[in-house]
Amino acid sequence: MGRYLGRKAVLYALTFFVAVTVNWMIPRFMPGDPVQSMLGRASVSDPQARAAMEDHYARLFGLDVPLWKQYLGFWGSLFQGDLGTSVWLFPTPVTEVLLDAVPYSLVLLLPAILLSWVAGNRFGAFAARSRWLDNTALPLSYLLTATPYMWLGVLLAWGLGVVAGWFPATGAYSFALTPAFTWAFLSDAFAHWVLPFLSLFLVAFGGWAIGMRNLIIYELEADYSAYLRALGAPRRLVRRYAFRNAMLPQITGLALQLGTIVAGSLLTEVVFAYPGLGSLILEALNNRDFFLLQGAFLFIVIGVLIANLVVDVLYVVVDPRTRIQMQGGA
Repeated sequence: MGRYLGRKAVLYALTFFVAVTVNWMIPRFMPGDPVQSMLGRASVSDPQARAAMEDHYARLFGLDVPLWKQYLGFWGSLFQGDLGTSVWLFPTPVTEVLLDAVPYSLVLLLPAILLSWVAGNRFGAFAARSRWLDNTALPLSYLLTATPYMWLGVLLAWGLGVVAGWFPATGAYSFALTPAFTWAFLSDAFAHWVLPFLSLFLVAFGGWAIGMRNLIIYELEADYSAYLRALGAPRRLVRRYAFRNAMLPQITGLALQLGTIVAGSLLTEVVFAYPGLGSLILEALNNRDFFLLQGAFLFIVIGVLIANLVVDVLYVVVDPRTRIQMQGGA
Protein backbone atom coordinates (compact mmCIF):
# COMPACT_ATOMS: atom_id res chain seq x y z
CA MET A 1 0.00 0.00 0.00
CA GLY A 2 2.88 2.33 0.83
CA ARG A 3 4.53 1.69 -2.55
CA TYR A 4 1.22 2.22 -4.32
CA LEU A 5 0.59 5.51 -2.55
CA GLY A 6 4.18 6.57 -3.22
CA ARG A 7 3.79 6.02 -6.98
CA LYS A 8 0.48 7.84 -6.94
CA ALA A 9 2.00 10.75 -5.00
CA VAL A 10 4.78 11.13 -7.61
CA LEU A 11 2.24 10.99 -10.44
CA TYR A 12 0.00 13.59 -8.83
CA ALA A 13 2.98 15.83 -8.05
CA LEU A 14 3.98 15.82 -11.73
CA THR A 15 0.38 16.47 -12.75
CA PHE A 16 0.21 19.35 -10.29
CA PHE A 17 3.41 20.88 -11.67
CA VAL A 18 2.20 20.71 -15.29
CA ALA A 19 -1.32 21.93 -14.44
CA VAL A 20 -0.05 24.88 -12.40
CA THR A 21 2.43 25.82 -15.14
CA VAL A 22 -0.35 25.84 -17.75
CA ASN A 23 -2.50 27.74 -15.26
CA TRP A 24 0.23 30.39 -14.98
CA MET A 25 0.68 30.62 -18.76
CA ILE A 26 -2.96 30.97 -19.83
CA PRO A 27 -3.66 34.45 -18.36
CA ARG A 28 -0.38 35.84 -19.63
CA PHE A 29 -1.06 34.82 -23.21
CA MET A 30 -4.56 36.25 -23.14
CA PRO A 31 -5.17 39.58 -24.89
CA GLY A 32 -5.24 42.61 -22.62
CA ASP A 33 -3.08 44.11 -19.90
CA PRO A 34 -4.11 44.21 -16.21
CA VAL A 35 -2.17 47.44 -15.62
CA GLN A 36 -3.94 49.18 -18.48
CA SER A 37 -7.23 47.87 -17.11
CA MET A 38 -6.50 49.52 -13.76
CA LEU A 39 -5.45 52.78 -15.40
CA GLY A 40 -8.62 52.76 -17.46
CA ARG A 41 -10.70 52.69 -14.29
CA ALA A 42 -8.61 55.51 -12.81
CA SER A 43 -9.29 57.81 -15.81
CA VAL A 44 -5.89 59.52 -15.64
CA SER A 45 -5.52 62.16 -18.37
CA ASP A 46 -2.04 63.55 -17.59
CA PRO A 47 0.51 61.57 -19.69
CA GLN A 48 3.30 61.87 -17.11
CA ALA A 49 1.06 60.81 -14.23
CA ARG A 50 -0.24 57.92 -16.33
CA ALA A 51 3.30 56.77 -17.18
CA ALA A 52 4.34 56.97 -13.52
CA MET A 53 1.30 54.99 -12.42
CA GLU A 54 1.89 52.41 -15.16
CA ASP A 55 5.48 51.92 -14.02
CA HIS A 56 4.40 51.72 -10.36
CA TYR A 57 1.74 49.05 -10.93
CA ALA A 58 3.99 47.05 -13.26
CA ARG A 59 6.62 46.85 -10.52
CA LEU A 60 3.97 46.18 -7.87
CA PHE A 61 2.55 43.20 -9.76
CA GLY A 62 5.98 41.98 -10.90
CA LEU A 63 5.19 42.53 -14.58
CA ASP A 64 8.31 44.64 -15.26
CA VAL A 65 10.63 41.61 -15.48
CA PRO A 66 11.00 38.90 -18.15
CA LEU A 67 8.50 36.04 -18.20
CA TRP A 68 10.96 33.47 -16.88
CA LYS A 69 11.60 35.62 -13.82
CA GLN A 70 7.87 36.06 -13.35
CA TYR A 71 7.48 32.26 -13.52
CA LEU A 72 10.16 31.60 -10.91
CA GLY A 73 8.77 34.35 -8.71
CA PHE A 74 5.32 32.79 -8.99
CA TRP A 75 6.56 29.44 -7.64
CA GLY A 76 8.49 31.15 -4.87
CA SER A 77 5.43 33.11 -3.78
CA LEU A 78 3.20 30.05 -4.11
CA PHE A 79 5.26 28.04 -1.62
CA GLN A 80 4.94 30.95 0.79
CA GLY A 81 1.15 30.98 0.40
CA ASP A 82 1.16 34.30 -1.47
CA LEU A 83 -1.07 34.33 -4.55
CA GLY A 84 -0.59 38.01 -5.23
CA THR A 85 -2.94 40.99 -5.16
CA SER A 86 -6.21 41.18 -7.05
CA VAL A 87 -6.27 43.70 -9.89
CA TRP A 88 -10.05 43.87 -9.92
CA LEU A 89 -10.40 44.32 -6.14
CA PHE A 90 -7.09 46.10 -5.59
CA PRO A 91 -5.50 46.09 -3.03
CA THR A 92 -7.25 42.98 -1.63
CA PRO A 93 -5.04 39.85 -1.61
CA VAL A 94 -6.15 37.05 -3.91
CA THR A 95 -6.20 34.59 -1.01
CA GLU A 96 -8.74 36.70 0.85
CA VAL A 97 -10.97 36.98 -2.23
CA LEU A 98 -10.85 33.21 -2.77
CA LEU A 99 -11.65 32.43 0.85
CA ASP A 100 -14.85 34.43 0.49
CA ALA A 101 -15.93 32.53 -2.64
CA VAL A 102 -14.74 28.96 -1.99
CA PRO A 103 -17.36 28.07 0.68
CA TYR A 104 -20.19 28.81 -1.77
CA SER A 105 -18.67 26.53 -4.41
CA LEU A 106 -18.08 23.74 -1.89
CA VAL A 107 -21.64 23.98 -0.60
CA LEU A 108 -22.83 23.36 -4.17
CA LEU A 109 -20.27 20.81 -5.31
CA LEU A 110 -19.94 18.37 -2.40
CA PRO A 111 -23.66 17.58 -1.97
CA ALA A 112 -24.20 17.47 -5.75
CA ILE A 113 -21.30 15.03 -6.30
CA LEU A 114 -22.03 12.70 -3.38
CA LEU A 115 -25.84 12.65 -3.54
CA SER A 116 -26.00 12.27 -7.33
CA TRP A 117 -23.50 9.39 -7.19
CA VAL A 118 -25.33 7.51 -4.43
CA ALA A 119 -28.86 8.18 -5.72
CA GLY A 120 -27.95 7.57 -9.37
CA ASN A 121 -26.31 4.24 -8.65
CA ARG A 122 -29.24 3.10 -6.52
CA PHE A 123 -31.78 4.14 -9.12
CA GLY A 124 -29.81 2.45 -11.91
CA ALA A 125 -29.67 -0.78 -9.89
CA PHE A 126 -33.46 -0.69 -9.41
CA ALA A 127 -34.03 0.08 -13.08
CA ALA A 128 -31.94 -2.95 -14.11
CA ARG A 129 -34.35 -5.29 -12.32
CA SER A 130 -37.60 -3.40 -12.98
CA ARG A 131 -38.99 -3.43 -16.50
CA TRP A 132 -41.37 -0.59 -15.65
CA LEU A 133 -38.56 1.71 -14.51
CA ASP A 134 -36.39 0.64 -17.42
CA ASN A 135 -39.08 1.56 -19.95
CA THR A 136 -40.47 4.71 -18.34
CA ALA A 137 -38.26 6.49 -15.82
CA LEU A 138 -34.84 5.57 -17.25
CA PRO A 139 -35.33 7.38 -20.60
CA LEU A 140 -35.58 10.55 -18.54
CA SER A 141 -32.03 9.83 -17.33
CA TYR A 142 -30.83 9.86 -20.94
CA LEU A 143 -32.42 13.28 -21.38
CA LEU A 144 -30.89 14.62 -18.16
CA THR A 145 -27.35 13.43 -18.82
CA ALA A 146 -27.44 14.95 -22.34
CA THR A 147 -28.60 18.32 -20.99
CA PRO A 148 -25.91 21.02 -20.55
CA TYR A 149 -25.62 22.27 -16.98
CA MET A 150 -26.07 25.88 -18.03
CA TRP A 151 -29.19 25.22 -20.12
CA LEU A 152 -30.85 23.21 -17.35
CA GLY A 153 -29.99 26.01 -14.93
CA VAL A 154 -31.73 28.54 -17.18
CA LEU A 155 -34.83 26.32 -17.39
CA LEU A 156 -34.97 25.84 -13.62
CA ALA A 157 -34.48 29.55 -12.96
CA TRP A 158 -37.26 30.40 -15.40
CA GLY A 159 -39.70 27.63 -14.46
CA LEU A 160 -39.30 27.31 -10.69
CA GLY A 161 -37.93 30.76 -10.00
CA VAL A 162 -39.67 33.24 -12.30
CA VAL A 163 -42.90 31.49 -13.32
CA ALA A 164 -43.71 29.41 -10.22
CA GLY A 165 -41.92 31.70 -7.78
CA TRP A 166 -41.00 28.81 -5.50
CA PHE A 167 -37.32 29.68 -5.18
CA PRO A 168 -35.16 32.79 -5.72
CA ALA A 169 -33.62 32.77 -9.19
CA THR A 170 -30.35 34.60 -8.43
CA GLY A 171 -27.84 35.20 -5.66
CA ALA A 172 -26.85 33.23 -2.57
CA TYR A 173 -29.01 35.14 -0.09
CA SER A 174 -31.26 38.19 0.06
CA PHE A 175 -29.49 41.55 -0.01
CA ALA A 176 -31.39 42.64 3.09
CA LEU A 177 -29.66 39.96 5.16
CA THR A 178 -26.14 39.79 6.57
CA PRO A 179 -24.36 36.38 6.57
CA ALA A 180 -24.66 34.88 10.06
CA PHE A 181 -25.50 31.56 11.71
CA THR A 182 -29.12 32.47 12.31
CA TRP A 183 -32.26 30.63 11.25
CA ALA A 184 -33.42 33.55 9.10
CA PHE A 185 -30.18 33.65 7.11
CA LEU A 186 -29.72 29.86 6.83
CA SER A 187 -33.28 29.30 5.60
CA ASP A 188 -32.92 32.12 3.09
CA ALA A 189 -29.53 30.79 1.89
CA PHE A 190 -31.04 27.31 1.51
CA ALA A 191 -33.84 28.68 -0.69
CA HIS A 192 -31.23 30.34 -2.94
CA TRP A 193 -29.16 27.13 -2.97
CA VAL A 194 -31.87 24.75 -4.20
CA LEU A 195 -31.97 25.67 -7.89
CA PRO A 196 -28.17 25.70 -8.49
CA PHE A 197 -27.93 22.39 -6.64
CA LEU A 198 -30.72 20.80 -8.68
CA SER A 199 -29.10 21.81 -11.97
CA LEU A 200 -25.89 19.98 -10.97
CA PHE A 201 -27.59 17.05 -9.25
CA LEU A 202 -30.03 16.15 -12.03
CA VAL A 203 -27.47 16.07 -14.86
CA ALA A 204 -25.01 13.96 -12.85
CA PHE A 205 -27.83 11.73 -11.55
CA GLY A 206 -28.86 10.78 -15.08
CA GLY A 207 -25.34 9.72 -16.02
CA TRP A 208 -24.81 7.58 -12.93
CA ALA A 209 -28.22 5.89 -13.32
CA ILE A 210 -27.54 4.92 -16.94
CA GLY A 211 -24.05 3.66 -16.12
CA MET A 212 -25.18 1.50 -13.19
CA ARG A 213 -28.14 0.07 -15.11
CA ASN A 214 -25.89 -1.07 -17.97
CA LEU A 215 -23.25 -2.46 -15.62
CA ILE A 216 -25.79 -4.43 -13.56
CA ILE A 217 -27.21 -6.04 -16.70
CA TYR A 218 -23.68 -6.95 -17.84
CA GLU A 219 -22.80 -8.46 -14.46
CA LEU A 220 -26.04 -10.49 -14.31
CA GLU A 221 -25.11 -12.06 -17.65
CA ALA A 222 -21.53 -12.85 -16.57
CA ASP A 223 -20.33 -16.42 -16.01
CA TYR A 224 -20.15 -16.14 -12.23
CA SER A 225 -23.80 -15.07 -12.07
CA ALA A 226 -24.86 -18.03 -14.22
CA TYR A 227 -22.76 -20.33 -12.01
CA LEU A 228 -24.39 -19.00 -8.84
CA ARG A 229 -27.85 -19.48 -10.31
CA ALA A 230 -26.94 -23.03 -11.35
CA LEU A 231 -25.92 -23.75 -7.75
CA GLY A 232 -29.36 -22.59 -6.64
CA ALA A 233 -28.24 -19.32 -5.06
CA PRO A 234 -31.09 -16.92 -4.24
CA ARG A 235 -31.74 -14.20 -6.79
CA ARG A 236 -31.11 -11.58 -4.12
CA LEU A 237 -27.59 -12.96 -3.49
CA VAL A 238 -26.77 -12.94 -7.21
CA ARG A 239 -27.92 -9.34 -7.53
CA ARG A 240 -25.88 -8.34 -4.48
CA TYR A 241 -22.68 -9.68 -6.06
CA ALA A 242 -23.58 -8.03 -9.36
CA PHE A 243 -24.13 -4.69 -7.61
CA ARG A 244 -20.81 -4.88 -5.75
CA ASN A 245 -18.88 -5.66 -8.94
CA ALA A 246 -20.73 -2.97 -10.89
CA MET A 247 -19.77 -0.40 -8.26
CA LEU A 248 -16.07 -0.70 -9.07
CA PRO A 249 -16.23 0.96 -12.52
CA GLN A 250 -18.54 3.58 -11.02
CA ILE A 251 -15.88 4.48 -8.45
CA THR A 252 -13.38 4.90 -11.27
CA GLY A 253 -15.95 6.93 -13.19
CA LEU A 254 -16.33 9.22 -10.21
CA ALA A 255 -12.71 10.31 -10.59
CA LEU A 256 -13.23 10.97 -14.29
CA GLN A 257 -16.45 12.92 -13.73
CA LEU A 258 -15.04 15.31 -11.15
CA GLY A 259 -13.60 17.68 -13.72
CA THR A 260 -16.87 17.72 -15.68
CA ILE A 261 -19.07 18.53 -12.71
CA VAL A 262 -16.62 21.20 -11.50
CA ALA A 263 -16.85 22.86 -14.92
CA GLY A 264 -20.63 22.53 -14.71
CA SER A 265 -20.58 24.19 -11.30
CA LEU A 266 -18.71 27.19 -12.69
CA LEU A 267 -21.28 27.68 -15.45
CA THR A 268 -24.17 27.16 -13.03
CA GLU A 269 -22.82 29.81 -10.68
CA VAL A 270 -22.70 32.29 -13.56
CA VAL A 271 -26.32 31.51 -14.54
CA PHE A 272 -27.62 31.98 -11.00
CA ALA A 273 -25.20 34.81 -10.09
CA TYR A 274 -24.05 32.58 -7.23
CA PRO A 275 -20.96 34.15 -5.59
CA GLY A 276 -18.64 31.14 -5.95
CA LEU A 277 -15.56 30.48 -8.04
CA GLY A 278 -17.51 30.55 -11.30
CA SER A 279 -18.68 34.13 -10.84
CA LEU A 280 -15.20 35.04 -9.61
CA ILE A 281 -13.54 33.63 -12.74
CA LEU A 282 -15.95 35.54 -14.96
CA GLU A 283 -15.15 38.83 -13.20
CA ALA A 284 -11.43 38.05 -13.34
CA LEU A 285 -11.67 37.51 -17.10
CA ASN A 286 -13.62 40.72 -17.64
CA ASN A 287 -11.11 42.73 -15.61
CA ARG A 288 -7.92 41.00 -16.90
CA ASP A 289 -7.10 39.98 -13.34
CA PHE A 290 -4.22 37.54 -13.95
CA PHE A 291 -3.63 36.82 -10.30
CA LEU A 292 -7.22 36.18 -9.29
CA LEU A 293 -7.72 33.98 -12.35
CA GLN A 294 -4.69 31.81 -11.68
CA GLY A 295 -5.59 31.64 -7.98
CA ALA A 296 -9.11 30.37 -8.76
CA PHE A 297 -7.78 27.81 -11.25
CA LEU A 298 -5.14 26.75 -8.72
CA PHE A 299 -7.81 25.95 -6.16
CA ILE A 300 -9.77 23.93 -8.74
CA VAL A 301 -6.65 21.98 -9.76
CA ILE A 302 -5.79 21.15 -6.14
CA GLY A 303 -9.37 20.17 -5.35
CA VAL A 304 -9.70 17.84 -8.34
CA LEU A 305 -6.30 16.20 -7.69
CA ILE A 306 -7.09 15.59 -4.01
CA ALA A 307 -10.50 14.15 -4.88
CA ASN A 308 -8.94 11.83 -7.50
CA LEU A 309 -6.33 10.65 -4.98
CA VAL A 310 -9.09 9.86 -2.47
CA VAL A 311 -10.96 7.90 -5.16
CA ASP A 312 -7.79 5.94 -6.03
CA VAL A 313 -7.25 5.00 -2.40
CA LEU A 314 -10.94 4.13 -2.00
CA TYR A 315 -10.73 1.82 -5.01
CA VAL A 316 -7.91 -0.14 -3.40
CA VAL A 317 -9.89 -0.44 -0.16
CA VAL A 318 -13.08 -1.57 -1.91
CA ASP A 319 -11.61 -3.98 -4.47
CA PRO A 320 -9.75 -6.90 -2.80
CA ARG A 321 -8.27 -8.00 -6.15
CA THR A 322 -6.24 -4.80 -6.28
CA ARG A 323 -4.75 -5.52 -2.86
CA ILE A 324 -3.88 -9.07 -3.91
CA GLN A 325 -2.10 -7.78 -7.02
CA MET A 326 -0.20 -5.26 -4.90
CA GLN A 327 0.88 -7.98 -2.47
CA GLY A 328 1.93 -10.21 -5.36
CA GLY A 329 3.98 -7.37 -6.85
CA ALA A 330 5.65 -6.77 -3.47
